[in-house]
Amino acid sequence: MLNITTFLDANTCRLDKPVFYCPENNRHYNSQEILNIISELGRQIKNKGISKGDRVLIYLNNSPEYLFSFFAIWRIGAVAVPTNRIFTKPEIEYLIKNADAKLIITDDDAKDMELSATKYILNNIDSYKECEVLPAEETDWDDLCQLQYTSGTTGKPKGAMLTHGNWFAAIHNECDVLTLKPDDIFLGIYPMAHVGISWGIAALRAGAKYIMMSKFELESYLELCENEKVTVLTGMPPIIHTLTTLENKPCQQLKSVREIISGGGPLHKEIWKKFHKKYQIPVINAYGLSETIVIGTGTVIRPEDYSTADRFESVGHPVCFSELKIVDEMDSDKKLGKFENGEIALRGPAIAKGYWKMSEESEKSFLKDGWFLTGDIGYLDEDNRLFITDRKKDMIVMSGWKIYPTEVEEILIKHRSVNEIALFSIPDEHRGELPVAAVVWEDEDETDALLKFAHENIARYKVPRKIYSVEELPRVNGWKLLRRELRKNYS
Repeated sequence: MLNITTFLDANTCRLDKPVFYCPENNRHYNSQEILNIISELGRQIKNKGISKGDRVLIYLNNSPEYLFSFFAIWRIGAVAVPTNRIFTKPEIEYLIKNADAKLIITDDDAKDMELSATKYILNNIDSYKECEVLPAEETDWDDLCQLQYTSGTTGKPKGAMLTHGNWFAAIHNECDVLTLKPDDIFLGIYPMAHVGISWGIAALRAGAKYIMMSKFELESYLELCENEKVTVLTGMPPIIHTLTTLENKPCQQLKSVREIISGGGPLHKEIWKKFHKKYQIPVINAYGLSETIVIGTGTVIRPEDYSTADRFESVGHPVCFSELKIVDEMDSDKKLGKFENGEIALRGPAIAKGYWKMSEESEKSFLKDGWFLTGDIGYLDEDNRLFITDRKKDMIVMSGWKIYPTEVEEILIKHRSVNEIALFSIPDEHRGELPVAAVVWEDEDETDALLKFAHENIARYKVPRKIYSVEELPRVNGWKLLRRELRKNYS
């Protein structure tokens, strides 16, 4: 048996201190209180008719309720489907139908939204602190516990099938990489709808104190670091960039921090160098994907790598139990040599089982011998360190948010004024990339109407920041879209 929530049972036997803190609500929880809360929540979910293997969608803001919903769903052997609260009704409806979700965990703010699944309004979880512990459902390594949806290159989001075993590997590796200990203070900022939450769960597993920011705000972030004496800090390229531009006070505010995580997109080497020079805090520069639960199977630069990481470009070596190779983009059976650019392939215990209800997509990415083709391009140097150079796919990464052009295009093309549309990225020093669109109009330019339509039908981070009106889109032989030409022309 392996139910990932049983680490909480073990922690109640050895820890008697607050291990989870939400500053916005000023809520503190110890291990026993967390276990009691998820037990009662699990019972209530079961009373709604949910049993082992059923899918339960979470539609909440970042909050203790979101984290405890994850645990409660896993506790009863059901399958969590995390979603971002800023998703629109059409986006949520697709996930409900694709996942065959039987229940939606949400709050009063969404109670009037008409959705095609039963809603469970979550209120007053703190009243559950004294409840009786619910035994964990018997689950195995390969039992599904989560559908992590990633936007698809074909236009439809794909549900990466993650298991209890995948999560076990991810938590183990993140504890190992961060050398987490019970006296650590971990400050987390990553959205709970994303697998980046795994870093915070790893902190809980280690018995460290996990401080969760519901929403990132720079001043609060720095004050929490100082007041709580944070030792392990989460970041992402735009935040690290901002920290390099600040005056001397943040140096004092971050003096307890022994390492900072960077993820969600490439960290430009000049920004990395400036940060290291200013703060002398090692950057845990990690590489992984939703399909690998970040670095459950992936690579990382650790503090001990800094003597050989002077180029400030690499995402490091494979983590424990992980394998890495570079293969030819056109022939995945052909392994490439050192310094040869090709597709990055990963193999290890946190690789998802495939994509939910997408056998063709699964066969393309999840090979029979266990290798996962990431769609990213890179090379290995003489020391087997990984360097990422490009993406095979057209994914846009803005401040860690991943945006797939085809998904957005398939929605915006429905607007009456659009004849053709292509979403692409332009560089941005702070956010990395910004999504923009080139549009061939049916008759006349209706940019304002299209942007209004976009805000009504897609999450705001996916909305193009600028619309370029064009006579025609660049294509190969009249059919294959050349996004790189658009990037070249408008960057």
